[in-house]
Amino acid sequence: MSVARRAYIETEAGFAPDDGGARWTFAGSLTSANAGAVLAAAAALPLPVEGEVDLRDVDGIDSTAVAVLLALKRRAAEEGRPLRFVSVPAALAALAELYGVEEILVA
Repeated sequence: MSVARRAYIETEAGFAPDDGGARWTFAGSLTSANAGAVLAAAAALPLPVEGEVDLRDVDGIDSTAVAVLLALKRRAAEEGRPLRFVSVPAALAALAELYGVEEILVA
């Protein structure tokens, strides 16, 4: 069983590639309770080919969600790959604005 699948089962949340790895989708909550497992699972996945991460199914967040998304952006930059987040929930966009990173996460 893949690290990503195991983390999803354990936390009932995580990133999943779709369309042959073109995009990722996230489902579930992203909080301090599961951020480590979610980030570890994401590290085991190749970044999405089209550089798109759909967040429409995020159903609970705290400030840790911003940190996880910034870590993914940092990874993409290190790998020379584009990465953008789409369908960002209002609460997550508000946290990104509060921390002054909305241009990085919501652009």
